[in-house]
Amino acid sequence: MPLQGQAAVDQLLQLLDLKQIDAATFSGESPQVGAQRVFGGQVAGQALVAAGRTVAPDRFVHSLHGYFVRPGDPTEPIEFHVETIRDGRSFSVRRSTAQQHGRTIFFMSASFQVSEEGLDHPSTPPEGIPGPGETPTMHDWVKRYPERAAAFNAAPQAIDLRYVGVPGWVPPGDRERNAEQRVWMRIAGKLPDDPLIHACALTYASDLSLLDAVLSTHGEVWGPGGVIGASLDHALWFHRPFRADEWFLYDCTSPSASGARGLASGRLFTESGRHIASAVQEGLLRRVGQR
Repeated sequence: MPLQGQAAVDQLLQLLDLKQIDAATFSGESPQVGAQRVFGGQVAGQALVAAGRTVAPDRFVHSLHGYFVRPGDPTEPIEFHVETIRDGRSFSVRRSTAQQHGRTIFFMSASFQVSEEGLDHPSTPPEGIPGPGETPTMHDWVKRYPERAAAFNAAPQAIDLRYVGVPGWVPPGDRERNAEQRVWMRIAGKLPDDPLIHACALTYASDLSLLDAVLSTHGEVWGPGGVIGASLDHALWFHRPFRADEWFLYDCTSPSASGARGLASGRLFTESGRHIASAVQEGLLRRVGQR
């Protein structure tokens, strides 16, 4: 059985607890779970940790924009280099670059802001969505598709995901077209109160199901008989305070797909309907067996 609950969350926290080499250089590890490449949300979350550790604690990250350049090697440490672009009276901007074997695998620009008051209006959450307690768990889906148990058990379960619709990993033909992909998520244990940790955990989670909205639009699935993919870039905006260890709804759609690429956007709402963040991602999507 994989690590679950607080034990899995503690392992995630260890991944985010980078080793500091000098004032602007950090080193991170990857979980040894047999994956062929580093999970994109992991390296993005770690890059944000590195950037955030060079910023004054009264400045909270409000946006990040990252590019996945090369697949990461999970058997090798990742070195993060942080460049100070600007420290102004209200904003700090950092560039965080992840490298392995002397080559860049990911880079991110992140902006941090001192808390201020101003205009405030939220996006409205979708109506009629069942709550997380009324939504099937991943264990429920694995019982329905026991052939997926090995893949499910191969990695720690630090995030509780509950699909409102049908997951993208079901067999071909078991998924109807749907213009929305909605998933309830939360970190499956307790996180410390540090807002940077919650932002990094949300960054990690935001890469889990966003591109699935592209496939959902076509009734397509991941894997044999379907599509393989990889994240190309990822952008995330943080709007309001939140805790990543409390339920949030990831409401995702895909405005466009062309040229073997798909674009997806997502809005993140607390269980009470508060709009906490927005995400956009483009991914490379190819049919299995197609170059």
